[in-house]
Amino acid sequence: MTIVSTVLGIASLVVTIGVAQTAAAQIASQFDAVAATQVVIAPGTQDSAVGEVAVVRLPWDAADRVERLAGVEDAGLVASVDLAGAEITAVPVHDPAAPAVASPELVAASAGLLDAVRGHVVTGRWFDAGHDARGDRVAVLGERAAERLGIDRVDSQPSILVGDVPYTVIGIVAGVERRQDILDAAVIPMGTARFELDLAAAEELQVRIAVGAGPVVGRQAPIALDPNAPEQFDVAAPRSGSQLQEDVAADVNLVFLVLGALALVAGGLGIANLTMASVTERTGEIGLRRAFGASRGQIGAQFMLESVIVGLLGGLIGASVGTASIVGIAIAQGWTPVLDPLLAVAAASLGAVVGAGAGVLPARRATRVEPVDALRGGL
Repeated sequence: MTIVSTVLGIASLVVTIGVAQTAAAQIASQFDAVAATQVVIAPGTQDSAVGEVAVVRLPWDAADRVERLAGVEDAGLVASVDLAGAEITAVPVHDPAAPAVASPELVAASAGLLDAVRGHVVTGRWFDAGHDARGDRVAVLGERAAERLGIDRVDSQPSILVGDVPYTVIGIVAGVERRQDILDAAVIPMGTARFELDLAAAEELQVRIAVGAGPVVGRQAPIALDPNAPEQFDVAAPRSGSQLQEDVAADVNLVFLVLGALALVAGGLGIANLTMASVTERTGEIGLRRAFGASRGQIGAQFMLESVIVGLLGGLIGASVGTASIVGIAIAQGWTPVLDPLLAVAAASLGAVVGAGAGVLPARRATRVEPVDALRGGL
């Protein structure tokens, strides 16, 4: 029963570390590809009397500057436009009996934003750099905004009114993986917002990058935007996959190692309890050996060796059971088992160490048994 407690402790420890490593690898392999390939750059802010204010502006050609960097696939500026109380409405005749519909938000974007946020056009098209440069009065609707305005096709060139100014709807977008607010908004070219609505600055730059390029782009993008003050931009860039995996493994290990350690302590207490009981039951044997010339060190070594053997046996069996459990769990879940080979060896050795630690006090007690007192109690 003492060996069983040690087996459970060591097996718990092996399973804990092995499952943590396997789970970390699985999480890393299924890590959100969108977050792993997305960089967001925004102007830095500082506190003021009126709240937080931007300390720098994103250049209007920020997307072009960043797209020159290695690892950058698409980039686009985006900003919310203040309508100063005006509403966005559809052109069809107003029906007083119809229920009131909330006005969509107005968003300004550069031509590359759609690809940067991984959206796709349901019907029509997205505006291009020509629309942006000329300040054309065109708009693209998010699918939910289009539904709210009653527009489901663009072949008849429907229009919306931004306040009293008409804008031709040239497309409807859906499936946006970043900036979900675009689905509830009307999107116009950034140049149009600057010329028509006095847009002062873009809010952020959305960048789509290749997998693994996050750290490099995160360092180089602010320099490309402003070589003299790159530190004034806030950059949210993904970390490398290996670092993510290490962080996940560390977090999972920290939680479960505590449980494994508690189980191991329970096994050590079981060994200590058995060895202590053995000393009490074998007092006569100890006295007889002392009477025949055995030294205190030899008596202590005997009980220490017994305790170490029990711990080592428990460690070997526990390591085997733990390894088999990890493989079984991985197979059942369809995972690839991940386990450091040295872990099994270390676990078996740890069992011996636990046994040695558990045997110190009983061995010390055995060495203090006097031959005369032991023999007086009988064999």
